[in-house]
Amino acid sequence: MTAATGNGDDMTAEEYEELAIALENLIRELRDEPIKDSRLEGLFDEATTSDPGIWNTVTAFIDVEDGEAVVTDESKLAQGKWAPEIVAGCDTMVTIDVQRGLMPDDFKYLVGKKLSEQAEEFREQAADESERVDS
Repeated sequence: MTAATGNGDDMTAEEYEELAIALENLIRELRDEPIKDSRLEGLFDEATTSDPGIWNTVTAFIDVEDGEAVVTDESKLAQGKWAPEIVAGCDTMVTIDVQRGLMPDDFKYLVGKKLSEQAEEFREQAADESERVDS
């Protein structure tokens, strides 16, 4: 579990690096493939078809298994924050606002940017952990 999910479990530098690489691969897929062929199709569908009068955000929960980012679930939220037990079951997550009519390129940009920021955060955590172990 990672700081991105709010869980402070200790991870090794290698585990943080694995998360960063898996997210970067997911970003490449999102950039290069049609959304309907990507692992984030469900997030796109929920974000663009949900009633914004009821739901305000949608989240994709992501686990990294054997170096690959696996979207385990998508879920909508009306108000508030995810319960800790929901967050505890994933390595990271990406949340966007519900926006009916959001164009695929805009979705790719928004989600890609968020995933890039998370990958960079994981890289920084990997470097911090390496320094801590080396000292």
